[in-house]
Amino acid sequence: MTPLPLAIAFAHLWARKRQTMVSIGGVMLGVAIFIGIGGLMNGFHSYFLSQLVETNPHIVITDEIREAAPQPLAALYPEGAVEIRRVLPRDPVRGISGAAAILDALNAMTGVAAAPTLAGQLILRRAGRDYAITGIGVDAAREVRVTDIVHDMVHGSFEALSSEPNGLLLGRELADKMGVSLGDTVVATTTAGAQTTLKIVGIFHTGIDSEDQGLGILTLARQQAIQARPRVVNQIHIRLVEIARSIPLAQTFERRWGYKAAPWEETYARVLDVFALQDKIIYLTTTSILVVAGFGIFNVISTIVMEKARDIAIMRSIGMPSGAVVAIFIVEGWWSASRGWSSAGSPAGASQRCCASSRPRPAIPPIGCRSNSRCSCSSRRA
Repeated sequence: MTPLPLAIAFAHLWARKRQTMVSIGGVMLGVAIFIGIGGLMNGFHSYFLSQLVETNPHIVITDEIREAAPQPLAALYPEGAVEIRRVLPRDPVRGISGAAAILDALNAMTGVAAAPTLAGQLILRRAGRDYAITGIGVDAAREVRVTDIVHDMVHGSFEALSSEPNGLLLGRELADKMGVSLGDTVVATTTAGAQTTLKIVGIFHTGIDSEDQGLGILTLARQQAIQARPRVVNQIHIRLVEIARSIPLAQTFERRWGYKAAPWEETYARVLDVFALQDKIIYLTTTSILVVAGFGIFNVISTIVMEKARDIAIMRSIGMPSGAVVAIFIVEGWWSASRGWSSAGSPAGASQRCCASSRPRPAIPPIGCRSNSRCSCSSRRA
């Protein structure tokens, strides 16, 4: 047997079908937007972070130090009143000292792969125009173990660096801007004054503008030669099997060798902060929609209470407890909210997520193709 407060609540809802449907529709809209937008943003964040993590090393050891080494006199008298002025620092050759031993130690660790690199500024000249980029000298055989850029090649191949000493890989956007394609040559100049001719042997697209427009990859030997830094390495790229260990392992490496070891969370801290801010804005917006829907339910219930004042008086006069009367209207609000959430809002939001996830990411057309449609050229897999 249905309890009396519950039967009266359903009778009220059935008598006012239009208001009940409006209340359910408001909740449905808010829940659908909440689930749909939340799912889309989570998917975007996951895709973008996967691009960052897969394309770039998980940890980068550089020849920098976080804090300057203390002066010997200050270290000798740590509690003394020591003041040191006009100290002439040493000016050693920049680079990671003992890089070969560090690489051997890293590669001997389980779940760790490391590769040497030399980063330096390059100025590419083409058709009378100069383009400043960051040149990365890599050992192609080792670099493929620490980055996923091999799968981001849209023309040529990453392995071509091994067979072409003067080879150069460029981002797709930079290649479009310069008007070069596979097999073309460019003149490269360094801050050391060296100048050489490099041949385009590959073009990549990572989806990260800073890399696609400002990064050039060449062989480690060629980079060391044109930068006038023979046998020098200023970065060690590290890839981990367990990416969740990036922060503790980076701290361990930094304590062991003294050089700055930055995990990917530190390198892309600003990007992660932007994502966190986006999440707050989105959840605040969708919460506002749900609050508005809640006010709609409150408006319906308050209207029913005002119109049912005589009915309430009759129920109280025949001995119905005040708690039972309040329960009638609580059941009406709870039923409207639960119907809008479970039977309408959740399926609507889930359908949005399914439709969005079923749409493939647009394929990237090769250089010279300005549109994905009607193009017979082979493009990168979606």
